[in-house]
Amino acid sequence: MLKNLTKKSTVSKNIEVADGFWQRTVGLIGKEGRTLTFHTRFGIHTFGMKSPMDVLILDDKMKVVSLKKNFKPNRIFLWNPRYKIVVETKNGAIDKSKTGLGDMLKIEL
Repeated sequence: MLKNLTKKSTVSKNIEVADGFWQRTVGLIGKEGRTLTFHTRFGIHTFGMKSPMDVLILDDKMKVVSLKKNFKPNRIFLWNPRYKIVVETKNGAIDKSKTGLGDMLKIEL
């Protein structure tokens, strides 16, 4: 589960951790509607995706430092490389949970 501690809301009830190269490379391709978290510093892409998703970039303390709502297929998203925690989730999850910059999140597996 991915919780927003600041807003006392739930971003996602099901979250998977991608810890291998192949899992990070493929991401949510073919798995739209799920939530995935992983570490990377090189940005992400949506090539091969069929539908938009929401993306959260977190610092080491799990604070939201960047976000992208309705991230459409066939795009690239880059951010400051010092932040490496990425959460890819279903489109609309950011708005539904009222998640914003500076919010503190918590992953419960």
